[in-house]
Amino acid sequence: MSKVAASDTHPPANSGQGGPRSRKGVETRARLIEAAKQVFERDGFLTARITDIATTAGLSQGSFYHYFDSKEQVFREVAEAQEERLTAPPDEGSLAPPDGSPRAVIGQANRRYLERYRDAARLMGVIEQVSRYDEHVNAARISTQQHFAERAERAIRRLQRDGVADKKVNPAIAADALGAMVGRFAELWLVQGYREYDFDEAVEQLTILWANALGIDEVPTAGRRGRKAAG
Repeated sequence: MSKVAASDTHPPANSGQGGPRSRKGVETRARLIEAAKQVFERDGFLTARITDIATTAGLSQGSFYHYFDSKEQVFREVAEAQEERLTAPPDEGSLAPPDGSPRAVIGQANRRYLERYRDAARLMGVIEQVSRYDEHVNAARISTQQHFAERAERAIRRLQRDGVADKKVNPAIAADALGAMVGRFAELWLVQGYREYDFDEAVEQLTILWANALGIDEVPTAGRRGRKAAG
């Protein structure tokens, strides 16, 4: 068996254990993760090869195995980094909604998520596919959904206390359902190319659906306690 074949079949026992300790090691590992991201975006997960990842990083295949046990391990790190990007706070310099109304805040959140999803659409497509059979990647996807759902649930409860949102709405169910709507819409539109939409219009329409589902008025009036629920 050749050295290359042996390396493919039996990576070093301690590869990927504990992480690099030196600055050079940290930088090399980061190069491999960035190279893996590029290869997975280009080739998908199933056809991506460790040899191509190492070559893209300007390193040997042996160097790859010094930091990672397998293609699956490095993909999981790439996927986790992307999920963290989706849930990260607004980028520095991002402007707050001019009127600060609930609809404007919802619109800004929808825009930020869709922009970040769109900017990594090819990678998100691979993540969505792998999440269907890899428990680790699926857990990262679920964690992202839970992050948005928990944040949305807190916001809905606050709006209900302020008399802005319909108090008959169950905050937990609404947060899960509306979050799933945006997430699935992003996949159908930006990954699968189900239909073509104008980006700004898509953000606006999703925001209208969110606000209407919660019973939020188009233009909040100062001191108003929100519209009364029918019946």
